[in-house]
Amino acid sequence: MPAGLTLPNSEYNTFFSDIENHVNTAGVSYMEAIIHWAEKRNLELEYVATLIEQNAALKAKIQGEAETLSFLKKPTRQLI
Repeated sequence: MPAGLTLPNSEYNTFFSDIENHVNTAGVSYMEAIIHWAEKRNLELEYVATLIEQNAALKAKIQGEAETLSFLKKPTRQLI
């Protein structure tokens, strides 16, 4: 998406529910669902990342998925 343009409110409002629905119905990962959603709408992933940053729940799900797949290190807990 060219700089300066924003996603229409109707698309923004459905982004999170579209991702959840795709994950649940197609059985794909959150990362795959997001890539599919962006490609379907010809949006750059960098732009979609700004949408993800605005939703802590979705961001946490992606982080958990990445940790499970060893894409990210799991946070270590400190014993007191």
